[in-house]
Amino acid sequence: MKWFYNKKEINEISDLPLNTFGFIYQTTHIPTGKKYIGKKSLMYNLKKKLGKKEKALWEGKGRPPIYKRVLKESDWKTYYGSHHLIKEYLKSGFEHELKREIMFIANDKKHLTYLECKHQFALGVLESNEYLNDNILGKFFDKDFA
Repeated sequence: MKWFYNKKEINEISDLPLNTFGFIYQTTHIPTGKKYIGKKSLMYNLKKKLGKKEKALWEGKGRPPIYKRVLKESDWKTYYGSHHLIKEYLKSGFEHELKREIMFIANDKKHLTYLECKHQFALGVLESNEYLNDNILGKFFDKDFA
């Protein structure tokens, strides 16, 4: 199943607007109509140990660092969401029953988190049976509104 944004299929980062950091998405289970709203970053920082050759370049310049930061592409192409029911559908081979749509684009991490919270609250995901979301930011839970 592919990602869709503005009714266009998205296969690569280059298919998204320039300087996209991540996106807010909606995954829909087609048979039940249940939806999940989440966020996904396109890239992430990885802390990697320096090799012998990289450490050798530091000779005479003081103590070499132990780690370096490496920017790596995330698993966004194969990602459907973190909810346990979505994971169960995928394990059971029912990914064809899931529709993935990119709702909004964010240019930095803070904006991405803001957009996710804003739309989860605006759509009332914790109060509605239409959504699978059971918490927002790990601070607001659906059981608090039952």
